[in-house]
Amino acid sequence: MKKIKPHKIRLEASSLCQLQCPCCTTASGEIKKGIGYGYLKAVHFKKLIDENPFIKAADISNFGEIFLNPELPDIIRYAHEKDIQLTADNGVNLNTVTDEVLECLVKNRFYRISVSIDGASQETYEQYRVKGHFDTVIENIRKINRYKQKRRTPFPYLMWQFVIFGHNEHELPAAKKLATELDMTFHPKLSWDRDFSPVKNPEFIKKETGLTATDRSEYKKNTGKNYAAAICHQMWEEPQINWDGRVFGCCINYWKAYTGNVFTDGLLPTLNSEMILYARDMLLGKKPSRKDIPCSTCDLYRDYCKDNRWLKRGFSRVLFRIARYWYKRLRLKRWL
Repeated sequence: MKKIKPHKIRLEASSLCQLQCPCCTTASGEIKKGIGYGYLKAVHFKKLIDENPFIKAADISNFGEIFLNPELPDIIRYAHEKDIQLTADNGVNLNTVTDEVLECLVKNRFYRISVSIDGASQETYEQYRVKGHFDTVIENIRKINRYKQKRRTPFPYLMWQFVIFGHNEHELPAAKKLATELDMTFHPKLSWDRDFSPVKNPEFIKKETGLTATDRSEYKKNTGKNYAAAICHQMWEEPQINWDGRVFGCCINYWKAYTGNVFTDGLLPTLNSEMILYARDMLLGKKPSRKDIPCSTCDLYRDYCKDNRWLKRGFSRVLFRIARYWYKRLRLKRWL
């Protein structure tokens, strides 16, 4: 059972969200029992960083909207002061945020933000991002770009995350065009729920996106791999920590935490508890399933068991992750 000392963590800034997306566990209330509703306190973030100087990066998005955390500016400023690379790659909806916070992102060089925009018009966008306002999101992106121009910085890099559904596939060309105009990287994503608004024109989608599959079952059929299998590597490379300090291991798990709390028991002891060490060996196929381990009820792990195809932690993957990390760090320092 090899212990870890990651340079990057995933840290939930807020599990609160103002939207009501139909397939979302936050909107349905499913996360309440495990994750709970709350937000990361700046004092806890500062303590975590001060006690663990080897941490150099943190993704602070997951089940909620980071901009609903009233202490977010303090977290961003302290991260910049300590040279911590912040990202929000799991996505933000960018519906409710002040100009002061937007400027804070730019001023303190927040590294990258993925904005969830599943459409190119209000009519289409609101079918999934219920209670969301398309024009508000686009205007907030324009504001970020104006602050970036004013300060002559590329940060934060902006990504347009477009989850493909049957009701929005026709707006892929318009969304890609607008993403280019807004200086955003366009990232199409396959839906996790094939029953909600299933795709209608697979060939059109493949042509517009360059994807080889239009749903996750087709992806597995074509590749032999689960579409979300890479998430399991978070257990080693960027473990998920809840807003209250409990460890959930990856960004999928919301039903049960591992033992310990990083704020009270320390980061490394909690990330290397017997329970989570055992879970990592389960994913590698080195240990049998154990009922008290959250992975045992996860669809990804069940697929591993069914296919007898376990997660691989090759040396080449580790080298690639290290090289990619330092490339990003050096690119960031050019602008400091």
